[in-house]
Amino acid sequence: MATEKIGVYRRWHGKVPEQGGKPLPKSDWPKVRKHSWTVRWYGKSGKRYSKDFRTRKLAEHFARQLQEDVNRGRADRPEKITLNLFAKEHRKVMVGQVAYATLCDQMRALRFFENFIGGSKLLKNIQARDAEAFIAHRLASDIAVSTVNKDIRTLKRIFNLAIEPRGYIQEGQNPFVRIRQRKKSQQPIRYVNIGEYCALIDVAEKTWWKLLISIAYGSGLRREEIFNLTWQDIDFENKMIAINAKKSTNWTIEWEPKDHQSRIVPISDLSIKLLAESHLNAPEGCPYIFITPRRLRLIKRREMLGRWNSLCDAVNNVMRDFGVIRRKAGVANCTLHDLRRSAITNWAKYLPIHVVQQLAGHSNIATTRKYYLAVRNEDILSASKVINKIAEGTKSRLTQN
Repeated sequence: MATEKIGVYRRWHGKVPEQGGKPLPKSDWPKVRKHSWTVRWYGKSGKRYSKDFRTRKLAEHFARQLQEDVNRGRADRPEKITLNLFAKEHRKVMVGQVAYATLCDQMRALRFFENFIGGSKLLKNIQARDAEAFIAHRLASDIAVSTVNKDIRTLKRIFNLAIEPRGYIQEGQNPFVRIRQRKKSQQPIRYVNIGEYCALIDVAEKTWWKLLISIAYGSGLRREEIFNLTWQDIDFENKMIAINAKKSTNWTIEWEPKDHQSRIVPISDLSIKLLAESHLNAPEGCPYIFITPRRLRLIKRREMLGRWNSLCDAVNNVMRDFGVIRRKAGVANCTLHDLRRSAITNWAKYLPIHVVQQLAGHSNIATTRKYYLAVRNEDILSASKVINKIAEGTKSRLTQN
């Protein structure tokens, strides 16, 4: 920010006017000598900056705005940096600040944008029209609208970081800030009813799969939350599961929940029964419920070699094997995540929405409302009964008249 007070000065143009062969006194210059108005200030590096204006009013208005920026520490002109160098810096400084998967998404979006407009372009020269052209190009490439919308959100966030705290572009110069997300018809949420859930449990031959399905449907956990459960996370007495981050040790894998917050969720009676059965037969010394000792040793070896990250699957071929069980049970297409969505929908029938949000592990209640609450067949039938009841009342009134 500025190191001295911002000043407004006249800037004289042309030769010094004369009168009677002698230079005119400086006090008389404003009346006869052409001039403009200049705002001058110094950056924190000691470099002097200036900007010219036609009138004193414009110069003083700019100086007042600049003084406000100085007070907030934003008066320095942005440093010049190319998109390519900014992307490389972004990768370095964001490690540890965001989840590994989030950083991968950000670097992917930056890479696509850089390939489109060129990595040599200065960050401060990127305009909203460049962003709009990039989004149009992505849509024309047959990319899903949801993916394009994710690119818009991701790049908007990245360019906000270029403003504050990095100071490469000035406030209001985010090229993606006014780019609207494209409208997309939302697909109906797949609700797995209790009959389908029971069919899946009945068909699953192994206790491992019965337990996985019952926890997903009864406790609403994400897939990676289930796979990273240890026996210490289970409270058998109170029928609770604790979702906790794990540090890397000889027998545990480093892992963070998606929302970076611990939470406690209930367990169904069936899950407790299956957990007790699994605990009796659990391999000695292995802390995990769903990860076998052999798989754990392989993961730890990959972790030591730097070939393991949060995008890797803790358990292989889960969706393939779940598909076999689903087809055998005669259940329509669904995923393990649909079991989680169904659990959240079931909770919403009996619990306040803020409690459902907490149990689901959502940082934003809008996520709970938009993506996880399904309209069940029972809800449609209830709505139909309401309509018929209203219609019967209307019909009786018409008959009386």
